[in-house]
Amino acid sequence: MADTHIQTNYPKNIGFEQVWAALQETDRVIKESQKETDRQIKDINKRFGEYSNRLGEIAEYMVAPNLREKFRELGFNFPRATRNSDVSDYDNDIFMEIDVMLENGDKAMLVEVKTKLISDHVNSHIQRLEKMRKYADLHGDKRSFLGAVAGVVIPDDIRKLALNHGLFVIEPSGETFKITPPNGNPKEW
Repeated sequence: MADTHIQTNYPKNIGFEQVWAALQETDRVIKESQKETDRQIKDINKRFGEYSNRLGEIAEYMVAPNLREKFRELGFNFPRATRNSDVSDYDNDIFMEIDVMLENGDKAMLVEVKTKLISDHVNSHIQRLEKMRKYADLHGDKRSFLGAVAGVVIPDDIRKLALNHGLFVIEPSGETFKITPPNGNPKEW
């Protein structure tokens, strides 16, 4: 049989207080290291968020200037276009941001612009349109509201989801962009 005795080279005459102090110091160092790691992660998340917001702004600037003309080709006349508007109705607890809003006397088109469109964006935009309808009803606005989603990257399943929910889909096409009308008639809120 082999000798299974393991020899350790611990310092002799070390007391409980010294071991306890060493453990506390180790704990302090680990906590400081964790705080620095957390700070670095927050910094990375902040920078990524700023980068993502910039890409969204670029997409808005690419789409917004020609939206009225593109919708006119589809039979909609929107003489007024507003970027980055918001509704803050504290009395009725209705809050929303609108990337681009096209308007005429009878209709308004709310456009959500994203770098990469995902299902959550489509669903959130539908909720935004429902909020807008509620807000308009509370304030005597009888216009109908239409919805559109725009994205630099739009996966096929997300395009289908948006179209099936009555939304227009705006996406790059060559040096400009194209608007795909929803399946059937556009949904009006």
